[in-house]
Amino acid sequence: MNNFTPREIVSELDRYIIGQNGAKRAVAVALRNRWRRQQVPADLRDEISPKNIIMIGATGVGKTEIARRLAKLAQAPFIKVEASKFTEVGYVGRDVESMVRDLMELAIIMVRRAEAEKVQIKAEERAEEKLLDLLLPGERSGFEDDEDNEASDGAVASAGSCDIIRTRDKLRRLLRLGELDQRFVELETEEQNIPAMEVLTPPGAEDMGFNIKEVFGNLFPKKTKRRRIKVAEARQIIIDQEAEKLVDMDNVQQLARDLTEQSGIIFIDEIDKVASSSSGHGPEVSREGVQRDILPIVEGSTVNTKYGAIKTDHVLFIAAGAFHVAKPSDLIPELQGRFPIRVELDNLGEEEFVRILTEPKNALVNQYQALLKTENIILEFTPEAISEIARTAAQVNEQTENIGARRLHTVMEKLLEEISFNAPEMSANTISIDAEQVRSSLAAIAGNEDLSRFIL
Repeated sequence: MNNFTPREIVSELDRYIIGQNGAKRAVAVALRNRWRRQQVPADLRDEISPKNIIMIGATGVGKTEIARRLAKLAQAPFIKVEASKFTEVGYVGRDVESMVRDLMELAIIMVRRAEAEKVQIKAEERAEEKLLDLLLPGERSGFEDDEDNEASDGAVASAGSCDIIRTRDKLRRLLRLGELDQRFVELETEEQNIPAMEVLTPPGAEDMGFNIKEVFGNLFPKKTKRRRIKVAEARQIIIDQEAEKLVDMDNVQQLARDLTEQSGIIFIDEIDKVASSSSGHGPEVSREGVQRDILPIVEGSTVNTKYGAIKTDHVLFIAAGAFHVAKPSDLIPELQGRFPIRVELDNLGEEEFVRILTEPKNALVNQYQALLKTENIILEFTPEAISEIARTAAQVNEQTENIGARRLHTVMEKLLEEISFNAPEMSANTISIDAEQVRSSLAAIAGNEDLSRFIL
């Protein structure tokens, strides 16, 4: 995990997310505490538990975007799950423990990629020798797969064959210069024909299905197929194959377990959808059951995966929900206690919409300009037009449902619908959008509450 300071984390989030400083600061401190915990003495390290966060705010205010950007900063296993997809044990649906299994799978991919990068140079050397064998068939007895036997520029199949040495060295130079990339070689690749099958497993045993498929896969013989492909493509295939042989998967699994347990982050979205109201009828019982199933995972328990047992004591959990109907106090008290940090995100208004349209690195205006530039059209917005778009989006949010910044997408799509449709046939290279055009395009819809409810 990168040791960003909280200020650096907030600064990075500011590039993509407008406002919500309270949530950014809470997430930044939580992420920094993961690094701090690694620096304390070992006897105290196990006693320090993460302070889980619950983010409260309407849809479209940036909860999920904060999670997405945090994932890139964390450099640690990070997974986002929807609480509404889980069901209590005994009901049809995903088991809550699957979130930990998914986190572990992600950690395996991360570590395996990192380990493959460490052996990249050796894998490239092996791939080069194997490609030379394919380009100069019969010159060697075959590619030697012994890890201790490294490729040598002077490797020869016959000690007395000087012509072959010169030819091989010449091919090696051409190969490194990329002059042989368009030449074709025949490469033998493995194919494994496993019959398509769907394995139904009881709740809590999702991994069993994959294990059964692996067992069946070992029963069917692996077939090889000779493919005629270009050298450039063959090089990458062989590099990947050699890197996979060089990576120690037992070590990968151990590193991935440690990374998951010590640095893993799980973002539970839509947590309010499993909050029970006081009625206690219908599906409410199942919702409370989901909370009670999530509770031991958040408290700290051991989850069995196909890579071994994973402890969740030091996994950081960040929950988020709109809480339009339910309230945070509708969660069971035990679960509330496991999310000691609560952050309320602010609703977005006209001023924030103007900043969202123009300031972030991936601002919506920049996106549409880039899209239409592919049709050789330069799209320009006057400052008054930006303000009018923001005012219209805020007005529609007040009149209908408040969906936050997502309303800007619907307004922009409606505003540019005609231009986007006719763009390939347009002769004008520059199109300027002013406030009057925005008003004329959206006034009829935005002014009619019933119409805006369905269109915007």
